[in-house]
Amino acid sequence: MNGFFDIPSDLGNTYFGLIGLHLREALLPVLAGLLLALPIAQLCVRFRWLYPPVLGVTTVFYAIPSLAVFVVLIDYTGQTELTVMIPLAVYSLVVLVPAIVDGVRSVPGETLAASTAMGFGPVRRYLQVQLPIAVPAIIAGLRVAVSASISLVSVGALIGNQGALGNLLADAQKYGRPELAVNSVLTTAVLAILCDAALVLVRNLLTPWMPRGKGKRPKEAAVRQERSDLKKAELPKTPESPETPEKAVAR
Repeated sequence: MNGFFDIPSDLGNTYFGLIGLHLREALLPVLAGLLLALPIAQLCVRFRWLYPPVLGVTTVFYAIPSLAVFVVLIDYTGQTELTVMIPLAVYSLVVLVPAIVDGVRSVPGETLAASTAMGFGPVRRYLQVQLPIAVPAIIAGLRVAVSASISLVSVGALIGNQGALGNLLADAQKYGRPELAVNSVLTTAVLAILCDAALVLVRNLLTPWMPRGKGKRPKEAAVRQERSDLKKAELPKTPESPETPEKAVAR
């Protein structure tokens, strides 16, 4: 562990400073992508013909390598954090838009009809009815987008030490210190796990109506079935009535 947390001075930051920088560069783009995906998803729900081309465009953007995007953006934004965050925000759309669309479309028609009968307009119905019900699907999309963003931030090390923890990978090769690379990989993985756990907690807080502990239900059902079978086996069998002469003659 000697030198594991000894960050080279050329990065101009401490270990915890790099963690804060990494989280900022990873989470702000996802937040911006979410704010952009919400109205786009609502348009796709309202106009179904719009969804396939939107999904196609976001998929094409996601297929563009981040390094190529950096080369284009450097002329306008320079070697700054913004150059790293812009493509990450665009990449998040390919996950968030389908998640929101699927979540909103899963709202039962009876619920929408009831909200309309109560006087809810389209905007109010979307914000107070459809989005809350779509929270599980939205959080699922956020979990994927956040994990991907935390991983992709490290690519920013290629444009003037803008990769936060990813900068340790370059310095590990530069100074011949492999412990810096291990530090970068492990810390990034831990951040992704912690952020994912935080999103799961947020989902549980926002959806108190969802059942918890689904894994126990099959076992409880099997126990109840077994008890029912035992009770049936313990019931006395009704003896068959003897055949009378009259029944024999009639037969």
